[in-house]
Amino acid sequence: TVKRNAAQVVFVRGVTHTPGLVTFSGARRALLQGLDELERAQSNSKVTLQSSSRIYLHSLPELTGATPEEIANNFYDVVDKLKSRLAQRLLKLRVDEIEAKVRVTSTDEDGNPMVVPVRLVASSMEGEWLKSAAYIERPDPVTGVTREFCVIGAGKDAVCMLDPYSTSNIIQTKRAIARRVGSTYAYDFLGLLEVGLIQEWENYLSDLAGAPGAPSIIPGGLFESQELLEGPDGNLVLGKREIGTNKVGMVAWLVKMKTPEYPEGREVVFIANDVTVQSGSFGVPEDELFFKASKYAREHKLPRVYIACNSGARIGLVDDLKPKFNIKFIDEASPSKGFEYLYLTDEVYKSLPEGSVNVRQVPEGWAITDIIGTDEGIGVENLQGSGKIAGETSRAYDEIFTLSYVTGRSVGIGAYLVRLGQRIIQMKQGPMLLTGYGALNKLLGREVYNSQDQLGGPQVMFPNGCTHEVVDDDQQGVSSILRWLSFVPKTTESPPAVRQCADPVNRDVEWRPTPTPYDPRLMLSGTADAAGFFDKGSWKEYLSGWGKSTVIGRGRLGGIPMGAIAVETRLVERIVPADPADPNSREAIQPQAGQVLFPDSSYKTAQALRDFNNEGLPVMIFANWRGFSGGSRDMSGEILKFGSMIVDALREYNHPIYIYFPPFGELRGGSWVVVDPTINEENMTMFSDPDARGGILEPAGIVEIKFRLADQLKAMHRIDPQLQMLDAELEATDDTDQDAQEAIKEQIAAREDLLKPVYLQAATEFADLHDKTGRMKAKGVIKDSVPWARSREYFFYLAKRRIAQDNYISQLKAADSSLDYNRALNVLKSLCTVDWEDNHAVLDFYSANHAAIISKINEVKVAAIKAQIDALQKQLGE
Repeated sequence: TVKRNAAQVVFVRGVTHTPGLVTFSGARRALLQGLDELERAQSNSKVTLQSSSRIYLHSLPELTGATPEEIANNFYDVVDKLKSRLAQRLLKLRVDEIEAKVRVTSTDEDGNPMVVPVRLVASSMEGEWLKSAAYIERPDPVTGVTREFCVIGAGKDAVCMLDPYSTSNIIQTKRAIARRVGSTYAYDFLGLLEVGLIQEWENYLSDLAGAPGAPSIIPGGLFESQELLEGPDGNLVLGKREIGTNKVGMVAWLVKMKTPEYPEGREVVFIANDVTVQSGSFGVPEDELFFKASKYAREHKLPRVYIACNSGARIGLVDDLKPKFNIKFIDEASPSKGFEYLYLTDEVYKSLPEGSVNVRQVPEGWAITDIIGTDEGIGVENLQGSGKIAGETSRAYDEIFTLSYVTGRSVGIGAYLVRLGQRIIQMKQGPMLLTGYGALNKLLGREVYNSQDQLGGPQVMFPNGCTHEVVDDDQQGVSSILRWLSFVPKTTESPPAVRQCADPVNRDVEWRPTPTPYDPRLMLSGTADAAGFFDKGSWKEYLSGWGKSTVIGRGRLGGIPMGAIAVETRLVERIVPADPADPNSREAIQPQAGQVLFPDSSYKTAQALRDFNNEGLPVMIFANWRGFSGGSRDMSGEILKFGSMIVDALREYNHPIYIYFPPFGELRGGSWVVVDPTINEENMTMFSDPDARGGILEPAGIVEIKFRLADQLKAMHRIDPQLQMLDAELEATDDTDQDAQEAIKEQIAAREDLLKPVYLQAATEFADLHDKTGRMKAKGVIKDSVPWARSREYFFYLAKRRIAQDNYISQLKAADSSLDYNRALNVLKSLCTVDWEDNHAVLDFYSANHAAIISKINEVKVAAIKAQIDALQKQLGE
């Protein structure tokens, strides 16, 4: 008989006569052929989704000019490159082992030629994803069958074994379980992170190729991980344990990664559900580990990433009691009439542990009033733990960078945890649910839903603003995690994560906005022919499925990470899906005009600002709003509430915010009010392109109120020579000559009708001249006029100056607690010997006079301490 859910392995074996297998190109070609064969094999319906795949290739040509050690080292490098380039296919085809056997020519101790068989293996069987190893085969001299396999590189005390192959073990079983639910085994994410990190470095080095001072190789010791384990006292300690031996369905690691921003290394806390332990459900032990790991991240001010795949809070019953209780029926002869209570006989009750049930005495024995049990984690205690970790996640979002990756279904508290962490990357097969579709169908009494994706899949969570980004598979998800982390400082107290950049900061911004509607993303990222505002290839949009009239994302300016908010100028559509539970509902498509803030885009703007603030990012707001949508639908849709949230988010922002009007952009009415720099004068500054506008109403609207037809007619009669002549004739005409007067009036009216269009244009232009950049600067509502072409260079030096300046100010405020921002800034101004408004010059001054500034900070600290001592002595004297 075939065992149900038995481990299944798909083998692909091949023999090659072609030399070059140990080169990267040859290995890649051979591996691709193996993967193609695997893909064909897995189209067979007998192959299950939890199967394991192995690829074996035997190379017959004898290799010359290299030792087995050199072959092994080359194999390790080749495998790392192949994993980084082919990770998505390797994951999709569930490849757990890649093996190659090559024959190397060598000489024995007497100098006689010999052939050494070398076996090269990349295997996941021990837990680590596709870990490389190399062996020399030592055959039996009589039979030629391999007698032992000796590890290459172990020196004189080489470790030899009879069989290098691990049989199907607990790790493979756990992998199969994780694959069955569409996810990846929790411990395999460490391997995926390492592969993603290699990809990140390769892309970075490729972008910097040829740049002066650029690194040329990926640093060694790229990735290290230590598991956060509960010690005997219940506190977390760093350590390692054999993979697959965990009894708790939650695991956590402290990961040290060398990234392009931090080549010396940065630390990140990763927490993951282990879906192979009780379906990844949350019991008390899981809640405790999650809580302690998240608290560890907060206390060390480290980023925290949660990888979610779970089934919600754990449910259970006291199984020992199931075969022991009895039922007191109302009528023993007719049980269908119902029952009065469940009871235990006296003998059974006395055999139970004390306190496991609450009872009352009845004639039959003891009626059960409460079942308590002796095991922890079967009921409400799990809900209490869920509340505990929900509160911890909310605190973590406020204090550190939190990011969640939904790799598989995430139910109940699992869904709330990812939302409380705010930033969510969702895999296509990872729905977020409160209740399963089967339970809802029972509640509704009919088959309404047929999949979990209808309730919480990406098609629901991406358009509603819960999910920031959707990915196809776990390798893409890990790459997205690493890219997001690249914008985040290593700790909450560190300056922004700056990386070297090959895109010159002093180049022009070539892609220019137009007076007609355009795609604002091109303004930020540029095109192949015209560079945009941010560094080439650095722009990444998030939340693109929600609040489409506003565009938010992250990019780099001269290597400095920045948050960005831009405005969609084109008409977009908001789709409200039909409710499958309501047969009368229909999908609604709501058009949204460009340059207008709607309830969803207002909320999106406020949410993005809160996220940027917690990430320690300076922000560019490319303001181009004509106002808020004030129709009855949007007023009932809480536009006032969400618009006010923008002000709250700006007021609380602790990092620089640069508001810039792009060419042909405009900021008017209420949309100006909610981003005015007076909301947060320490951190907000406003700028404008010379071709942008700002005002209360648009010129056409102002003309209707303040330059009406009567005023336009006055201007006609004041300026137009013909009208002046006709006015003079009319005045000179005798009042008794009515016919002559009527004729002149008709000529005047005809002339006025002829001039009305051009004078309406002139009135509109007159009103428009009040909204130009020159007046905004003269009135002090903007800091400076910055031409779009040179905006990249201007804001780079401004941002870099603010990073250095804010660092000095924070040190001054720490040295003297009585100093506020402005007084600390005045201390720096008093030291500065260059033009304070020249960002480049001030930045150079800070760099050249760092020691003098630090000395001044120390003076301030000494003076503050002396003042405190004097104040204390005065109090003591009194």
